[in-house]
Amino acid sequence: MLRRLYDRTMGLAARRDAVWALAAIAFVEGFFFPIPPDVLLIPMVLAARDRAWLYAAVCTAASVAGGIFGYAIGWFLLETIGQPILDLYGYGETFAAFGARYNEWGAWIVFTAGFTPFPYKVIAIASGTTRLDPATFVVASVVARGLRFLIVAALLYWIGPPIRAFVERRLELVTLVFVALLLGGFVVAKYVL
Repeated sequence: MLRRLYDRTMGLAARRDAVWALAAIAFVEGFFFPIPPDVLLIPMVLAARDRAWLYAAVCTAASVAGGIFGYAIGWFLLETIGQPILDLYGYGETFAAFGARYNEWGAWIVFTAGFTPFPYKVIAIASGTTRLDPATFVVASVVARGLRFLIVAALLYWIGPPIRAFVERRLELVTLVFVALLLGGFVVAKYVL
């Protein structure tokens, strides 16, 4: 089943209209969706390495736009939308204490969350809630998300065929490691916040 899903994803990733799906996933991940856009970015770059930079740029722009939407949720809609999202991910109660320290280190926090598997959506909403300077949020987000997606695209562009062969030979292991990193980001976030 995993092999069929992988083959189907690679087939879809090679289509020209896949860039719209990448943009949609990156946007929604910026404020709600728990799955990072890497799940589509990676097979898209492996399927069409000549478009790696375009995919990284689209992923960055859409992710930052989603983060700005999350920031707006935190700023304007914390009680109605933001708090339920924070509660959904288990950060509701610890958020108050976190907010007091947040703005002091805001740019670094946004950069760290944007670059690592840490849930960026939580930081986007937190940034709006704590009224972190919008320019600081956007600049830190663009730098962090841009670096993250450009590094992924660059590695896949330069050493894509061996990586693709490795992924195809060890698909179950790669999937397990990816899921572990994803879940690890949420666990770390729970105990850091």
